[in-house]
Amino acid sequence: MVDVGKWPIFSLLSPQEIASIRKACVFGTSANEALYVTNNDEVFVFGLNYSNCLGTGDNQSTLVPKKLEALSGKKIKSLSYGSGPHVLLSTEDGVVYAWGHNGYSQLGNGTTNQGIAPIQVCTNLLIKQVVEVACGSHHSMALAADGEVFAWGYNNCGQVGSGSTANQPTPRKVTNCLHIKRVVGIACGQTSSMAVLDNGEVYGWGYNGNGQLGLGNNGNQLTPVRVAALHSVCVNQIVCGYAHTLALTDEGLLYAWGANTYGQLGTGNKNNLLSPAHIMVEKERVVEIAACHSTHTSAAKTQGGHVYMWGQCRGQSVILPHLTHFSCTDDVFACFATPAVSWRLLSVEQEDFLTVAESLKKEFDSPETADLKFRIDGKYIHVHKAVLKIRCEHFRSMFQSYWNEDMKEVIEIDQFSYPVYRAFLQYLYTDTVDLPPEDAIGLLDLATSYCENRLKKLCQHIIKRGITVENAFSLFSAAVRYDAEDLEEFCFKFCINHLTEVTQTAAFWHMDGPLLKEFIAKASKCGAFKN
Repeated sequence: MVDVGKWPIFSLLSPQEIASIRKACVFGTSANEALYVTNNDEVFVFGLNYSNCLGTGDNQSTLVPKKLEALSGKKIKSLSYGSGPHVLLSTEDGVVYAWGHNGYSQLGNGTTNQGIAPIQVCTNLLIKQVVEVACGSHHSMALAADGEVFAWGYNNCGQVGSGSTANQPTPRKVTNCLHIKRVVGIACGQTSSMAVLDNGEVYGWGYNGNGQLGLGNNGNQLTPVRVAALHSVCVNQIVCGYAHTLALTDEGLLYAWGANTYGQLGTGNKNNLLSPAHIMVEKERVVEIAACHSTHTSAAKTQGGHVYMWGQCRGQSVILPHLTHFSCTDDVFACFATPAVSWRLLSVEQEDFLTVAESLKKEFDSPETADLKFRIDGKYIHVHKAVLKIRCEHFRSMFQSYWNEDMKEVIEIDQFSYPVYRAFLQYLYTDTVDLPPEDAIGLLDLATSYCENRLKKLCQHIIKRGITVENAFSLFSAAVRYDAEDLEEFCFKFCINHLTEVTQTAAFWHMDGPLLKEFIAKASKCGAFKN
């Protein structure tokens, strides 16, 4: 599952907003714009809004997500973006919408006026079920369910495939060599276009100055030309970088060609290639490839789940596929691409597979799988003996003192409150603590009693973060009681810095006599009560 939090721009959202995301895309020349779809198919955008690319109806940037009413409930299936940027998407109903930069008619509406809000692309597409869209720098493509391809927009190098270099103001069917053939996949470089057929053939057209069409030369092509060098293989996925291309065959073989200034071909050098070259020869079967027209980065995922990256990675030129610790190719672009855009529409669908940590978290307080219960204040908490023994020395010693036949099914706890003990047990399953500072005092007591030093530090951190004038003395008292010297010093300094306000609280005058005297003596020694 993709973690959108790896893209810096999503740090603007609250945890609740992040949790609602089902699909997302980060785009823009500096990765400063984002779109996301929620679980109930509402569409939101936020960011810089360069060239009206957020589609909000105005040119204002926004740090707060704005809802695109025109797209809410439309069920987005495919999305792509250009360098302007302009945005193009298709819905599950096969309808295409576009907005943003339109200096070259890349929105397909017959004009060059900026698209300030999503508008349906109608010409030649109204009766078509569009299943995929792709954008180059300033041109657009759409793939219909019947295998026909339509292209429009900037055409200075023939990237629209019309046979000329005149810009194409509305969607036009790409014919010539693709006539009566069935296309199943499309991709765009900055000013080039690629298509994969149902029989595994690959065609390219547009700019070819770096050999990105894979034709064995560097001449531009105004109409689709077959990549003859791949005639012996069956390609089922193709992606384009800024000026390079990757192709994946049905046997898991990976081919690369085009520009190689940053090592994005993964050949071990920086020489451009005019024809496809087989790379990652010694690696296991490749199941997915990734590239994006706005970057010089490449990525691939193998059958064993290993993710490799190469090309321009955070300013470095990585000339051979480098094994990462990522679980998906999307992470490569979030963490190492320049700009840190997404190479495809991100899917944040929940997967059936859970990690060990996720499984443990899910089974906490689960009556179905638990083999032990704690009763505190008349309430039960369901746990697993094995987990407690593994995670806590206190429980390991406790359980070893029982013979199996004598082990209780319910353990009564009366020295700690229910919220505190539940938080402790949940910590053993999750490594996290979520308590207000007042309850964290009780958990600090428990951590001290059970010799849980890491938990003790966590509690102290929570208390420090949540200290206020009203609770400062209570927290100071607790720190003294539980021998938490660092926390005691922190609370003492806080009280001294806010002495006037603190001494007016009820907690101050209800403090233990000896403790109050000790505090006043210590405060006087440092000059706090000199007046």
